[in-house]
Amino acid sequence: MQRRGALFGMPGGSGGRKMAAGDIGELLVPHMPTIRVPRSGDRVYKNECAFSYDSPNSEGGLYVCMNTFLAFGREHVERHFRKTGQSVYMHLKRHVREKVRGASGGALPKRRNSKIFLDLDTDDDLNSDDYEYEDEAKLVIFPDHYEIALPNIEELPALVTIACDAVLSSKSPYRKQDPDTWENELPVSKYANNLTQLDNGVRIPPSGWKCARCDLRENLWLNLTDGSVLCGKWFFDSSGGNGHALEHYRDMGYPLAVKLGTITPDGADVYSFQEEEPVLDPHLAKHLAHFGIDMLHMHGTENGLQDNDIKPRVSEWEVIQESGMKLKPMYGPGYTGLKNLGNSCYLSSVMQAIFSIPEFQRAYVGNLPRIFDYSPLDPTQDFNTQMTKLGHGLLSGQYSKPPVKSELIEQVMKEEHKPQQNGISPRMFKAFVSKSHPEFSSNRQQDAQEFFLHLVNLVERNRIGSENPSDVFRFLVEERIQCCQTRKVRYTERVDYLMQLPVAMEAATNKDELIAYELTRREAEANRRPLPELVRAKIPFSACLQAFSEPENVDDFWSSALQAKSAGVKTSRFASFPEYLVVQIKKFTFGLDWVPKKFDVSIDMPDLLDINHLRARGLQPGEEELPDISPPIVIPDDSKDRLMNQLIDPSDIDESSVMQLAEMGFPLEACRKAVYFTGNMGAEVAFNWIIVHMEEPDFAEPLTMPGYGGAASAGASVFGASGLDNQPPEEIVAIITSMGFQRNQAIQALRATNNNLERALDWIFSHPEFEEDSDFVIEMENNANANIISEAKPEGPRVKDGSGTYELFAFISHMGTSTMSGHYICHIKKEGRWVIYNDHKVCASERPPKDLGYMYFYRRIPS
Repeated sequence: MQRRGALFGMPGGSGGRKMAAGDIGELLVPHMPTIRVPRSGDRVYKNECAFSYDSPNSEGGLYVCMNTFLAFGREHVERHFRKTGQSVYMHLKRHVREKVRGASGGALPKRRNSKIFLDLDTDDDLNSDDYEYEDEAKLVIFPDHYEIALPNIEELPALVTIACDAVLSSKSPYRKQDPDTWENELPVSKYANNLTQLDNGVRIPPSGWKCARCDLRENLWLNLTDGSVLCGKWFFDSSGGNGHALEHYRDMGYPLAVKLGTITPDGADVYSFQEEEPVLDPHLAKHLAHFGIDMLHMHGTENGLQDNDIKPRVSEWEVIQESGMKLKPMYGPGYTGLKNLGNSCYLSSVMQAIFSIPEFQRAYVGNLPRIFDYSPLDPTQDFNTQMTKLGHGLLSGQYSKPPVKSELIEQVMKEEHKPQQNGISPRMFKAFVSKSHPEFSSNRQQDAQEFFLHLVNLVERNRIGSENPSDVFRFLVEERIQCCQTRKVRYTERVDYLMQLPVAMEAATNKDELIAYELTRREAEANRRPLPELVRAKIPFSACLQAFSEPENVDDFWSSALQAKSAGVKTSRFASFPEYLVVQIKKFTFGLDWVPKKFDVSIDMPDLLDINHLRARGLQPGEEELPDISPPIVIPDDSKDRLMNQLIDPSDIDESSVMQLAEMGFPLEACRKAVYFTGNMGAEVAFNWIIVHMEEPDFAEPLTMPGYGGAASAGASVFGASGLDNQPPEEIVAIITSMGFQRNQAIQALRATNNNLERALDWIFSHPEFEEDSDFVIEMENNANANIISEAKPEGPRVKDGSGTYELFAFISHMGTSTMSGHYICHIKKEGRWVIYNDHKVCASERPPKDLGYMYFYRRIPS
């Protein structure tokens, strides 16, 4: 055993004296209770630091805690030791040496016995035939940094030997043996084998879907029993909806539904309402075919292309990747690439664009010491920690260094190769952000736009105090609906985070060329001749912008005049302009045979964008507004006779119904109001009330009445304003303390999450070591106070309104035939020039293909 020296700059790095077995045992005795043998289910992180991208290949190696099995680089291991008191770590280091070649060019016999016992991937840039690897493992005891070389079976206690062997032989914590799955595999639904499907003649078209119970056209689920198309709900799909798919299950009991838009030759996202989780349906092709969706036929045309498979549109691939040009590699801060994990380019492209925005840089990298110091005991499961780690990896330049001649000479002299960092791997980040998400937890290609919204959702739910960088994307949309019968109008507002532009194919400037190509293509197919070269449609940007603001037919909405459904026309405008405008070009659709396809279009996206003419105008002179009356609450027939004309006393609210709703994720005060205003008629009726009123600004505010004896109509929303003393409701505090948590911990968590019960519990579990008197907690409480005061104002959602003039600074391009296949890359304008980010390759762009983008990022031009 030797005193730790070299890696920490201490004397005597390798000249420590040999100690007897008894001395080693005596040294380890105080630490034996903290050394564990990994059990089944324990994740052993020996490839990557929890706070950085250091690995055993790094200069300082990697330290694995022998109690938690988390890994830390040299820069961060002391932090973990100070926080936890854990003293025993396994130090892992891989040495890479170039093989010495003989006069004939062949490799000479190895002069050392190379040993490889770590389950690590070799560097992709190093040919295993030209290099030899030697792994080194030691036990290091803190704080004195004593080292015990491994293996050391004769001198180590048996328990320590078993623990060390288990750590060294453990597999990756991310992947199972199946390379196409991440984390835990989805279970097969117990309803799949004998699923009943009704012969009701329902056939699902390849596009134009709409919820059967509301106007939503996104996040739609097809029930596999009766073919109903209904909207989802955020608490099981991480996206918006009114919960009609779940409501339909409660009414009918049909257990399985598939999300429309996710169907590919490889499968689709299936959810079991009865089992309350995403599931696999081994008979999915058969079940979809029942409703006219020929999933198997899609195999012959889509092929489920991977990132590196045969490219379907050669010209598109070459243009977007700037193939054939000598692109100059770029290094340093902000020029770090992300390695592809199989099909992770959608994630890499979005994160490169996100961390080019100063607000995200400040929120995470700017708060790095504080976020790392106050991270939970398992930082691999904390969103803010992993965002900070990724941001620092991309922006620090630590993992993007050009080769230096002096270093190369030094490596030759030492006969040891120092691999150049060729991008960082977002493996830990992907594992966390995709956890429990049926789409992103798979290893299939995904939609970059959907991942962007998923990320915004995570940022919203895990904001640091009052700082929420996703505010820069948030804007309000004013929707105007005009009844076709009464000609009256209704104005409503909704929150959005990106602008979706339809592709105005009818406005193509090369229509004649497209028609000629289509005729030639059909003739070539009929005569089995080689197909002609693709002709790309050229669309003016102004035509897409006009299509965005054109009227859209609305099938139904509530007319206050007739209290019945009637058709209307809807138009949308900006009620506020965001600081950063994200524009998505809706290039993807489905053919009549349900085969996904992409419009092959070129759109002249402007560098400077002015959308001030799309500013909302509100109610205009001469317009008659529909009264703001919501749809009536649907009450079961057997309960209607129990409905009373007067409201109940608030002290008589059925708390069991309240808790049933709260367990579904709704704010506690909203649940109390729902039960109150539906006359204690049960959780199901109250749930309907929540669906109707959840968009109201005072939805989660406490129930207050002018007087308990005062009469109020059963449908009225007589809510009082909440106090500004930032004291969480005692009911929610009591719920948390009943679970075994301390009162001050409950108050602290509620203050940090705006009194949201679900988020408060998440906060407690992710901040187990927070102390009441810490400066950071005090600041978070002050920020929470500011949040509550600002959100109690009548202005509504947080928006950063301003001028509608923007400049383009980044865009993401897609190559392939659908969002579920192909490849994504990102172009970002930095320091006055465009840079291409193609996975781990970062180069100066020569011809940025701005006309072929899929998502565009604009920043506001100061007025």
